[in-house]
Amino acid sequence: MNNRLRLVALALGMASLSVANTGVAPLHAQGPPAGGRAPSAAPATGAAPAAAKSSAATLPAPAPILASPIVRGLYVNRFAAQSQRRMRQLIALADSTEINAFVIDVKDEFGLNYASADPVVQRNAGNAGSIPNLRALLDTLKAHKILAIARIVVFKDSVTARVHPQWTIRTASGDAWRDKQGLTWVNPYSRELWDYNVRIAEEAVRLGFGEIQFDYIRFPEPYKSLPTQVFPGSNGVDKPVALAEFLSYAKARIGKLGVRTTADVFGLVTTLAAPLEIGQQWEVLSPRVDVMLPMVYPSHYPRGAFGVARPNAEPYKIIFAAINRARERDEKLGIRSPEHVRAWLQAFSLGQPPYGAEEVRAQKRAVYDAGYDGWVLWHPGSKYEAFVPALERELVSRKKALSTAPAAKD
Repeated sequence: MNNRLRLVALALGMASLSVANTGVAPLHAQGPPAGGRAPSAAPATGAAPAAAKSSAATLPAPAPILASPIVRGLYVNRFAAQSQRRMRQLIALADSTEINAFVIDVKDEFGLNYASADPVVQRNAGNAGSIPNLRALLDTLKAHKILAIARIVVFKDSVTARVHPQWTIRTASGDAWRDKQGLTWVNPYSRELWDYNVRIAEEAVRLGFGEIQFDYIRFPEPYKSLPTQVFPGSNGVDKPVALAEFLSYAKARIGKLGVRTTADVFGLVTTLAAPLEIGQQWEVLSPRVDVMLPMVYPSHYPRGAFGVARPNAEPYKIIFAAINRARERDEKLGIRSPEHVRAWLQAFSLGQPPYGAEEVRAQKRAVYDAGYDGWVLWHPGSKYEAFVPALERELVSRKKALSTAPAAKD
């Protein structure tokens, strides 16, 4: 995930976009993607036991949705999840704090992180290893009352693109389109690709995951220096609509198994009125999922955002403004689910000041003051020990009671 922590200009071509009632100037970039992730950090040490054989016929019943509507989680990357030693450490951390959920890589940019029993899925395994004895790990998490959330990277999937070149984004000449890293992306308009990703989600639920989280629910950035992107099968359907239709399709199937469908989006999506060129727009996507997870990392906002000279130095102001705006927009849509917005919070340092427990504590307070209880901490290497002093010993509701009156029109 080191690439994710670079302040790269995304050149989203948003100069003409306006931000209603936010004080944020139109942006051409937002740093490490808020809705897409970069490759994981180096593997953790300590091998897990050998994988147990499984088949679709012997999969357990779906895990029930967490009894508490409050989810306070940690991101667990593929290598941490593959390490028995590291998982013991993270479980101990959760046992002694308010943490009650792990977002675990099931499919990322490296391919699958588990041994699938589905022949259709198996072809796209990749070569970065997988979690040994996943079902035993999920049983352990359940015993410790930790909700296992399956993170599935959807449209930035070079492994699937190699196996199924017919599913890729093309250039005008018909060749596979590649991003600045030379990676191919799969086509968000491909219904076969939709089915493939939902099959993974369904298998994850039957293995014991209690929630599905889709990441990279977006199109690649259309840099002017790269060839024009061509999307076979688009048939004039706008990008936001294509993403929304995938989420509706996924939610309809996954919901039958009794778990939530959630989606990660760029932090900018909570405040920009028009859709990003990557296809994300709050009003189009928010009604299609059970939970929206905006990545509102303060380090990713430009100077002057929300009237704050140095956003990274004032995490409370940035998180509160972004999440409060998400709540207002949900209310206008008639969405009043108490935990429909769950923020990704910054548990890493990028620029000044370095982040520690104080900064995480400020971000948590901003979420509560904006009217929500849930959040997830992101560290690319899944290293959270430095932030433990910011965590409470017990899971207690802290959100501020807010008026349920409709928000004023812009």
